[in-house]
Amino acid sequence: MMKRILTVSLVILAAASLRAQNVIDLIISEAMVDNTSSVVDDFGEHTPWVEVFNTSQGTVNIAGCYFTDDPSNLTKSPIVKGDLRTKIGPRQVAVFFADGDAAKGTFYLNFPLREGSTLYLVSNDGRTVIDSIEIPVGVPEGQSISKFATDVKELVFDDIHAAAPSPRSVNGKHNQKSKAEIVKENDPHGYTLTIVSISVVFLALLILFTIYNFSGKVFSGQIKFRNPFKRNTRAAGVASLPAGGCDEEIALAIAMALQAECGGETEAAIALALHRFLSESTHDAEPFVITIKPRSSSAWNDKTRIFRKQPR
Repeated sequence: MMKRILTVSLVILAAASLRAQNVIDLIISEAMVDNTSSVVDDFGEHTPWVEVFNTSQGTVNIAGCYFTDDPSNLTKSPIVKGDLRTKIGPRQVAVFFADGDAAKGTFYLNFPLREGSTLYLVSNDGRTVIDSIEIPVGVPEGQSISKFATDVKELVFDDIHAAAPSPRSVNGKHNQKSKAEIVKENDPHGYTLTIVSISVVFLALLILFTIYNFSGKVFSGQIKFRNPFKRNTRAAGVASLPAGGCDEEIALAIAMALQAECGGETEAAIALALHRFLSESTHDAEPFVITIKPRSSSAWNDKTRIFRKQPR
């Protein structure tokens, strides 16, 4: 049990160490076996070389990692510690020379590159393979095996082929075309760009016209919205009364019907109230409640009609 716990702990610590130093962001971006006219080493010689690229936005120290071409020996060529040049800046590269003599310095491997072999970059734990590149047989003279990013911004290096060597630079960046260059190639006279621009302008003007026209009608009262919270009198079973301007025959017919049915002054008062309501002599203070508001010239409050002469 303790052995399992110790193993799991070591794995977690190794993973934490990997993430802390960001060595997993390193890739082998280019390798050249037959170097006849490319970059020279510190001694002025054209030797095989390997390029490592930092794909992250932070500085990564490659010291303590390993190069190997033997899967059974992942720690074949260690990268020494203590050299500040092993710190690779963001989106920067480092070139290692593979002539088989590691005693020449920090950036020299203790084995030469060979065609038909696979080169591995191993993490500082000595077990995790970070990246690899296969060197095929028959690479044309003066060319290297490079990993090209199909999208420089995302840095997805999924295109590997022989190309002109470009040590100490991002592969494929000089071959990438900007969007403006692509548009210029596809539309040299600018017809498509002109049509798109004019369409966008007219569409924007049409949208603005529709918005201003609709809002103007709304604020001027030409368009009215139905109140969803207003009670529907027909749905509630209440007969809706017609607007003002009705004839007096309506009130008279109501009064005669009430008198024939019930009789008395109460029904007559109801008929009069309905008549005054239909002739716009009333004011609705509340929904569905008829409130009689006499006119100022109405005889209801004319006090001269109730004066009586006192006998002398």
